[in-house]
Amino acid sequence: MPLKLYAHPFSSYCQKVLIALYENGTPFDYCKLSQDDPQVMAEFAALWPIKRFPMLVDDGRPIHESTIIIEYLALHYPGLVALLPADPRAALEVRFIDRVFDNYISTPLQKIVFNAMRPEPERDPRGVAEARAMLDTAYAWLDNAMAQREWAAGEHFSLADCSAAPSLFYADWAHRIGADFENLIAYRQRLLKRPSFARAVEEARPYRHFFPPGAPDRD
Repeated sequence: MPLKLYAHPFSSYCQKVLIALYENGTPFDYCKLSQDDPQVMAEFAALWPIKRFPMLVDDGRPIHESTIIIEYLALHYPGLVALLPADPRAALEVRFIDRVFDNYISTPLQKIVFNAMRPEPERDPRGVAEARAMLDTAYAWLDNAMAQREWAAGEHFSLADCSAAPSLFYADWAHRIGADFENLIAYRQRLLKRPSFARAVEEARPYRHFFPPGAPDRD
């Protein structure tokens, strides 16, 4: 049975997994989550009542969380692009950078996005200010880290870049990367030129009007 991916094209965590699949040309059935397709939504909810996506299904077995899904693919469906290095020490660096992007870019980004979705009386200006401060701190750290690197964890495209691409893409929309962070800006541009991510960006383009803070007319 082919792999099945339950995902939405506009979701950053779904794009993270899509990049991994596209990098290696891994065959899969794309089960796009939409309220217009109640059957797919019901299948998804039955397998994962928490209803957080993406979710990969391999011969009836559900695999959850984007990082775990990519590690599962690397273990069971390896391809020409090794998204996790064979060397344990190098793999540890990849996993660390993956967590940096998930925890210190995607998490504060989500605070800004979710806040924009709330009614005005329920908004949290202090929480948004803290999220923006975290993004500035993370941008500065990453800019320094990228000074001597082509990709997030070194010379080779990896799981860390699968995480970086959508998180930096959307974070720059919600809280612009400062012009002084030239290394980080250049890295974001390299990611946009990577065919796997470029494909994910194009697939998500029709949904840009859903971005709560407002999608900029760029990228």
